[in-house]
Amino acid sequence: MEVRVLRYFLTVAREGSITAAADFLHLTQPTLSRQLKDLEQALGKKLFIRSSHSIVLTDEGMLLRKRAEEIVDMVDKLEAEFSSMEETISGDIYIGGGETEAMKLIARVIKELQFSYPNIRYHLYSGNEDDVTERLDKGLLDFGILIQPAEVSKYNYINIPAKDVWGVIMREDSPLAWKAAIQPADLRNVPLICSRQAMKQTFSKNEFSDWFGEDFGKLNVVATYNLAYNAAIMVKEGIGYAITLDKIVDTSRDSNLCFKFLQPKLESGLSMVWKKHQVFSAAADLFLKEIQAKLTNV
Repeated sequence: MEVRVLRYFLTVAREGSITAAADFLHLTQPTLSRQLKDLEQALGKKLFIRSSHSIVLTDEGMLLRKRAEEIVDMVDKLEAEFSSMEETISGDIYIGGGETEAMKLIARVIKELQFSYPNIRYHLYSGNEDDVTERLDKGLLDFGILIQPAEVSKYNYINIPAKDVWGVIMREDSPLAWKAAIQPADLRNVPLICSRQAMKQTFSKNEFSDWFGEDFGKLNVVATYNLAYNAAIMVKEGIGYAITLDKIVDTSRDSNLCFKFLQPKLESGLSMVWKKHQVFSAAADLFLKEIQAKLTNV
């Protein structure tokens, strides 16, 4: 199976039409159709359901699309790393992380490196711990920023000397909006929108259950979210109150939202992780050294 053919397949999947994909790839339609037929024969599976004007991926086709995207991303990353092995450091750095204030540290390091190394490009991927570690394990990311508690034992890591503070996002006309801070009893009988990572990890490690105490089992979780932007939309629509971190949702006057800290205060630390025995590109190695130097001087 050639990477070139996988690129053809992904183009057809994206365009939804062999004719449109052939035009995009500057191939004849019969040539592209033959390549796809050979791919299906090699895999022993039907990848498309064809009609006169369009194609739809089968279940096997959707699986191949996911895997092919990972393979092509890895090949592109490898080619970029080899092409950057020159006297002047250049290349691509792939960083994944959740929505957190720690990204300000990453941004500052990138800003400082830009002047001396303008040919380094940075690619940011947003997701929760599962999303980030999956891509990290597959080699699609160089570094991950994880909100603690997180499973970091299988990685090299450094702790970032910053804390994210938890609170609740709500509409300004909500019954709890007048309160200076939110206590466990305030959330007992209201619909809650919670981070999937918090539900999966923080809750299981008892930080939230300790904070809620006897009220933990009485929570009414109506929805979970991956990105706080989406949680904020649900809050605006009146679906519930979102438990999230400070400073990652717009709560300016025009937003009609407000943020209230939890009381007693609940904080989460942060870690930057990378694979053990990782062989970095020159650009990624430089970035890591710069981060380590920055943290040493904090």
